[in-house]
This record gives sequence, structure tokens and C-alpha cells, in this order.
Amino acid sequence: MMKLESMLRANNQVTDYKINIHQIKSFEMFFVKGKLETVRRTNTCDTQVTVYVSHGEFLGNADFLVYPSTTDEELAELISQAAAKAMLIDNKPYSLPEDETGTYNVESNFAGIRPEDLAATISNIVFDANKLPNGSLNSVEVFLNQHQETVINSRGLNKSQVRYDAMVEAIPTYNGKEQSVELYEQYNFSSLDEASLHQEIADMMLAVKARYEASKPQQKLECKVVLNKQELKELFFSISNHLRYSSVYTHSTVFKKGDAIQKEPTGDSISITMAGAVEGNVRSTKFDSDGLSLGQQKIVEKGKVLAYFGDNQYGQYLGETPTGSLRCLCADTGSLTQEDLDEAPYLEVISMSGLQVDFFSDYIGGEVRLAYYHDGQKLIPVTGISISGSVSQVLNTIRLSSKTATQDGYTGPDKALLSDMKIF
Repeated sequence: MMKLESMLRANNQVTDYKINIHQIKSFEMFFVKGKLETVRRTNTCDTQVTVYVSHGEFLGNADFLVYPSTTDEELAELISQAAAKAMLIDNKPYSLPEDETGTYNVESNFAGIRPEDLAATISNIVFDANKLPNGSLNSVEVFLNQHQETVINSRGLNKSQVRYDAMVEAIPTYNGKEQSVELYEQYNFSSLDEASLHQEIADMMLAVKARYEASKPQQKLECKVVLNKQELKELFFSISNHLRYSSVYTHSTVFKKGDAIQKEPTGDSISITMAGAVEGNVRSTKFDSDGLSLGQQKIVEKGKVLAYFGDNQYGQYLGETPTGSLRCLCADTGSLTQEDLDEAPYLEVISMSGLQVDFFSDYIGGEVRLAYYHDGQKLIPVTGISISGSVSQVLNTIRLSSKTATQDGYTGPDKALLSDMKIF
């Protein structure tokens, strides 16, 4: 690394530089029809160099990768090529973070456990969750990753961190009299909650049976719609993406500070905080790719835009103190209880092709692959339908559950009740 920095400093065209090193140690287990077929360990390390070049009134940048096999001659050529490319980029100038050093650990209960022991525990939980007659897990894959990330730049910044994550991929299958039905499940987490993992797989086993039994409703459904954590993640991240510095700077947002996201609220108020690290959240990190230390920033409070957030470059362009790239979204819970849901018929979305949210056209909706219709007495699996509505009206009347769930980068209500949705 000292040789790389020395060569970067020796190039007269290079104004500044940044080096991102990412080492991943992984342990992987592959099961086919319940039988362990393959165990694999990997150890990879990627080094990305960003070269910054001041030219006239502008600051350009370009990236390149360095491999263990890269020779000194090749490295010198890569630096020169990157500097030449950076000369073609006409960005406004901005400064890099300076004079920060530190070594950090992102909190996880994976730390200190042998990966083979942890993977065995996870796989046992997954297979134990299948209690479904005629149900099976045809394929299960368990991935454990330890990440060691380092950021170094020409302004005296040198930070390292260790973080962990895991992913379970499974193919739940239901073998009916007429056919077999499969679903795909991917579950990501950075701390092991055995009960949550067990419930996740058990719910998916029930869902694959429901998918086998599901049919298109014979008559039009007119009722409220319930979204679960996957779709809520997509909805709330759609809001937060409009409040990034980059979106504000490029005028690709419908919101500005002080605007009401909920203009005439009659449901639960929405509050959103972006954070660097949240326990159990796979996107948790102590600093971003520029090396900025990450804290928290509340961006929506009681339905109104409070602040923006984002990376170093666009934060400076807007004259803000950069928050850094906060990747964890925390949404406040609401007042919705199961007793509230039981009062009236509703359609609970289990799987969608992807929730579409467009604030410019005031639309929310998408194709529903599987849902449960709760008619007040029984639960009916349905498929072959779509939902749509006005996103502004949905946000006005949304009811948020009082129970918290985590889904990838999202931590917040596990369910939401939507009014005024069309089902067709």
C-alpha cells in the first residue's frame, strides 16, 4: 500500500486520491434436498483507487482496480490513464474528508463464533422450520461473510472496520396432487435472531402451499390492502431517495424542506430517520466509501420533510454539512393492531413483482403474485390480481403497525393498512 501511495503522489497530474480496500472472508454451505453437498471457503480482496485531478475551475475523478498481480509498470500506466480520464470530467470542486483515523467494529453476535458452527446453527433452524406436510426445502444455501473495509486518502484519512452479514437462499416446495409449486426465499441479516429466522422460513412454507391453492378471485374485491415489510421497505426508501442531496441537486425530487408528505393526514404520521448503523441491519456501517463517519439524520418528522442527507460531494454542493451515505432507514411505528385488522375484510399482500411508487405521477401499485384475502371468517389465497392507488392519498390515510420488523436496510412497522386502493 505504501508503494501505491508513493506512485500516486509521484504523478504530477494527481491532485488527490482515495483508496478503498474490501476484503471478504466467506463460509458457504450448499444443501440439495436436505443433504449437504458442498462446503466452500473464499477469501477475496478488492482494491479500488480513485484519482482526483483539478483542472481550471473543475475537479475530475476516475477509478481503477488494482490486483495482486498488477506490476509497478502497469500501476504507473493505470494512474496516468485515470488522470487523463479525470481531466475530461467537469465537476464542481469539493474537498475530501481530512485527518481522521480509527478502527471500528459493527455490532454483531456473529463475532467470535466459528463460521462453520454458525452456519450449522442457521441451517438447522431453517430445516426445523419446515413443518408442512408435503412441503420440502429442495435447495438451501447459507452464506456467511466477514467484511474488512479500509479507506485511505491523500488528506490524512485512514479508517478500517469489520462488519458481518449472512444470507439464506431457499427454494420452498409444495408437492400437491396435480403439480409441485416452488417459491424463492432470500433472507439477509447481520445478527442472528433464531426465532425470527425460524418464523421467516415457516411463513414461506405456508406461502408456497398457499401459492399452490391460490386462484384468481371470481368477483371484484373491494377492501383495504395490507402491505408487509418487503413492500414497506420499498415505499419508505422511495420517500428517502427523494431527499438525498444528489436528488435535490439534480432537481429530480418532488419534495423540499418543509413540504408535507402527508398533506391531509387522517392516519398515522410518518417519521423517518436515516442511520449509519442499526443492530441487525445488513447495511450497517461505521463510515461510508469516502471515509465520513456516520451517525443519524431524521429526514421526515410527523409527515413533513425535515432535512436532506447524502454523500460528501453533493452535500457540499448544496452548502450542507454532509451526513455521509446513510444506508439504514428507520421508520417510526404506529397504532395499528391485529384487533384493528380483524374488524373488517382486507387483502394482505404476501408477494409482489415489485411495488411501484411514483411521486411524479402520484401512483402506487403493482402486480400481486400472492395475497391472502381475509373475509372476516376465513383466509383465502388469491393470485392474478393487481393493486393501484394515489400515493399521496395512501400516505394521508396509512395506518402503521405497532410491531417492528427488519428487512434488509429497513427497520420499521411490520405491516401497514392502506385505504382507497383499487384491486383488479
